[in-house]
Amino acid sequence: MKRLFLTCLALGGLWLAGFTWFIQDASKASVTAPVCDGIVALTGGEQRVDTGITLLRGGYGHLLLISGVGPHVTLQHILHLQQESLSSPLAERITLGRRATSTIGNAHETAQWARDNHLHRLLIVTAGYHIRRAVLEIHRVAPDLALVPYPVVPLALQAPLSRRILFLMFREYNKFIGAEICVLTGLPDGREGLDGA
Repeated sequence: MKRLFLTCLALGGLWLAGFTWFIQDASKASVTAPVCDGIVALTGGEQRVDTGITLLRGGYGHLLLISGVGPHVTLQHILHLQQESLSSPLAERITLGRRATSTIGNAHETAQWARDNHLHRLLIVTAGYHIRRAVLEIHRVAPDLALVPYPVVPLALQAPLSRRILFLMFREYNKFIGAEICVLTGLPDGREGLDGA
């Protein structure tokens, strides 16, 4: 009984240390991006799509996939927010991916898009709290792709942590641990319906 208690205590300590690291890691701003074949912006949070388009405009990739776009969102609407038009040279270099409804879905959508466009090195844009799991899931589906993480820090993470943000971090950290376990154990992709971006 004592050994079980000590084991649980040690595991709890490891989880807490990892959670503390996760919060700090999620709050780190991106460094200068390298030039890649393509850019993938995962929807589900603020600044992701804007950052992806800014990187495309800056020449950090030739093509951009916006993965997980809602059925009613149009490219015209997205470009209008960026003060661009459908006649802009950027427009023909952007693909709206509509099949993904989760991070695992993002991974499959990204892998297919990269194959279709013969891309080998991708810049992955998503929130800092989501970036490690996103890269893990994409690598799991497409191990031959070179992936460069480019995390964005939402405004909510630039302020003192609220209860809502702590809960978000708690949830995302546990999803990340779950993804790591699936990769290490080789479990099949049976988490699609349980996952969220």
